[in-house]
Amino acid sequence: MPSFVTETFLLTTRTAEKLYFDVAADLPIVDYHSHLPPREIAERKRFRNIGELWLAGDHYKWRQMRTAGISEELITGAAADRDKFDAYCRIMPLLAGNPIYHWSHLELKRLFGIDLDINARTAPAIWEAANAALDKLDTWALLEQARVEIACTTDDPADALDLHAVIADSPLTTRVLPAYRPDAAMRINAAAFGDYLGRLAGVSGIAITDFEALVAALKARVGFFHARGSRVSDHAVDTALPVGPVAAATLQALFAKRLGGASLTPSEEGVYLSGLLERLGGIYAEYGWTMCLHIGAQRNNNSRRMRALGPDTGYDSVSDLSSSAGLASLLDRLDADGRLPKTMLFCLNRGMNEVLSTLIGCFQDGSVPGKLQFGPAWWFNDHLDGNLEQIRTLANHSALGTFVGMVTDSRSFASYPRHDYFRRLLCRQLGEWVEAGEFTSDAEALATIVRGVAYENAKGYFGF
Repeated sequence: MPSFVTETFLLTTRTAEKLYFDVAADLPIVDYHSHLPPREIAERKRFRNIGELWLAGDHYKWRQMRTAGISEELITGAAADRDKFDAYCRIMPLLAGNPIYHWSHLELKRLFGIDLDINARTAPAIWEAANAALDKLDTWALLEQARVEIACTTDDPADALDLHAVIADSPLTTRVLPAYRPDAAMRINAAAFGDYLGRLAGVSGIAITDFEALVAALKARVGFFHARGSRVSDHAVDTALPVGPVAAATLQALFAKRLGGASLTPSEEGVYLSGLLERLGGIYAEYGWTMCLHIGAQRNNNSRRMRALGPDTGYDSVSDLSSSAGLASLLDRLDADGRLPKTMLFCLNRGMNEVLSTLIGCFQDGSVPGKLQFGPAWWFNDHLDGNLEQIRTLANHSALGTFVGMVTDSRSFASYPRHDYFRRLLCRQLGEWVEAGEFTSDAEALATIVRGVAYENAKGYFGF
C-alpha cells in the first residue's frame, strides 16, 4: 500500500501548506555540519545497493535494529547487504513515533520515487526498485538531486585536505567545504594524544613542546583551512567547564603533566578544555569564523562494544552534565576584550533548552543578526517533538527569524530529506501560530522567516 508520506505530510494547516509549497519546498540546502566522507565525494562513490547506502555507518538505524532484537551479524557484522536490508525493513513497523520511521519513508520517496510502506512484505519490491535507481546515482548525483548548495564536512586540523582540493577542482555543483574539528587536541587524556601532537607538529611545522606551541600550531592550521574555504569550527564539549579565568601558567603546567605521562583529573581536564577553547575562540574571531559547541553528549557508555566496534557505533547517550555557569564564564571572558566569535550552542539535553536559549541573549551585540545561535535540534533531539520544541523555545526567548536552520549531522548521503522534514515542521509551527491568531498572516513577513531560516540566513551568517 502507499506510504503515509503524502504531499501534505506534517503540514497541519492551510497556511502551513502554502508556506511550504510556495516558499520552502524548492530552496537549496546549506548543510553547515555533516560527517560526509570527503573521499566518497572525491571518488564519486557508487553504492552497491540500498542496503549499503542505508545501513553502512548509520548508527541511528543500528540502535533501533539492536533494540528490536536484530543480531549484530545483521547490523555491523559480515552478513550480506540484502539480509541486513531485509532485517531493517522487518523491524520498521515497530518504530511508531520514531524519526527513523519518518526519515526512511521520506528518503525512499524523495530519492527513489518509491511510495510504499516499509515492511517485510514490501522489502523485495523496494530492494529491486531502489537498486535500479541507484544504478544511475553516485554521491555527486545524490548531492545535486537534493539541491545541496553547500556541504561542510568534519575535518581534523592535521588533515592535509587533499581530497577537498580534488573536489574543489571538479565540476561538482555542490560546494564542499572543510569544517575545523580539533577534538583530538581537546581530548588531552586520550591514549593517542602524544601521537596526535606529532602529526599536528608535522603538518604545521611547529614543534609542540608546550601549551603555547600547541595554540600556535592550531592557529596555523586555522589559516590553512581558511584559505581552503573553511568558515566553521566544531567542538564536542563533554566535560564540565570551570568558572573564572584560566591562567597561562596553569595551562602550561597541565600540558607538561600530560606530556610527562600522567593523566589529568576530571577537574583539570575541564580547566584545560576551557583554556584551550578561550584561545581558539579568539583565533576564530580574528578570522570571522563561527565556533560551534556541541554540548550534552555522554559518549561510549558500553565499554565492551567500544572495544569490539569502536566509537560512533550507537553507544552514546544524552548527558545530564550541567555546563551553564562554566560556559557563561567562557563566553564572558571572550566577550570582555572583543574576542567572542560568532558562536552556536548545540544542545543535546532538552532539559537545557531554556538555559542555552536564554544564555545566547546575554552576548548579542548588534554586530551580526543572531551572533550567538541556539543550534538546531541535534542528534537525539532531531525528531518531531524535538524540532518543534527547539523552534518554540528559540521563539520564546530570541528572534526566530535570525535562526540559521537545520543540519544533517550525518555520514549518509541519503539523509538530506531531513532538511525537508525540518522545513515542513517550521511551516507547520508558523501556520499553527497564524491560524490560532498568534502571529500575523502577512505573506511577506511569513515568507521572510521561512526563506531566512531554511536557507538565506546560513549563507550570510557563516560567510559562505
